[in-house]
Amino acid sequence: MSNEELVLGIDIGGTNTVYGFVDANGKCVNEGVIPTNSNEPAENLFDRLFFKVKETMTKNPELAEIAGIGIGAPNANYYKGTVEQPPNLNWGTVNVIDIVKKYFQVPVAITNDANAAAIGEMQFGAAKGMNDFIVITLGTGLGSGIVSNGKLIYGHDGFAGEIGHVCVVPNGRECGCGRKGCLETYASATGIRRTVFELLANKSSHSSLRNISFNDLTSKAIYEAAVDGDSIALTTFDYTGQILGKTLADAVAYTSPEAIILFGGLASAGEYIFTPVKKYMEENMLNIFKNKVKIIPSALTEGNAAVLGAAALIWNELNHIPVPKAEVENWDLM
Repeated sequence: MSNEELVLGIDIGGTNTVYGFVDANGKCVNEGVIPTNSNEPAENLFDRLFFKVKETMTKNPELAEIAGIGIGAPNANYYKGTVEQPPNLNWGTVNVIDIVKKYFQVPVAITNDANAAAIGEMQFGAAKGMNDFIVITLGTGLGSGIVSNGKLIYGHDGFAGEIGHVCVVPNGRECGCGRKGCLETYASATGIRRTVFELLANKSSHSSLRNISFNDLTSKAIYEAAVDGDSIALTTFDYTGQILGKTLADAVAYTSPEAIILFGGLASAGEYIFTPVKKYMEENMLNIFKNKVKIIPSALTEGNAAVLGAAALIWNELNHIPVPKAEVENWDLM
């Protein structure tokens, strides 16, 4: 494939939807963002999104051909092309590929955001040259993409790899999925906030975090407090790393990955999260796997990593059918 060819990568989030035109080397040459308006039907989002995309393509002649579209979205089913009961979108179950085909007659692929991140790491990032690895996305929740023998694991129904919803504390914290004790209620931006407030309630030690309300508390604020030596923040990171590390030790036993890649906002805490995760993973690892599995950060470009992951999804399986420039020129933008 020519390096001049581009695909459209789309990441659908509960708040914003980001898109970008990406070449085969992972360079994002143009990008944009619109509000998702999560309470609206899916059709409304795509109508606004593709109006913006087509407008961008018309104004930038170098973007006038795209070879395919890759989409990352919550609860996306790669096999069916659907998004099914997404937790932060009022969509129910919709066939996204059918909707997209109304706007572009090019190959389209969709998967959940963590799977897209895994393919992005394999094609453009830290997993280049690896056939066996796991990506853990540490955002508002915890997602995971598992690659084994060079292929993403989807399972028989398209929903495999939900490490975030493994029960790590029996009858533990309530999860948005309806279960209790899921990993993401402990190891995520939301989970780490819950840990801080539990520690503040159970300990009398001084902490700058006592002056922040739950709604205003961020993982960045917890990180900054840890850098300042705040005991509550430091204990929070250790506890989070303990639960995540123990869970990853179990995950290693299933697929024997070469590396586990931490991706997302919470991973930006660097050594404060990586050190305890590695420590507790090794302490709980089956002997035959000890000291064999790397814990490494994402190598996708900060800011457009989700778009790169979605683009990598379609680059990974693209059947080249570009949109002719003449067709773009005839688009009605009204």
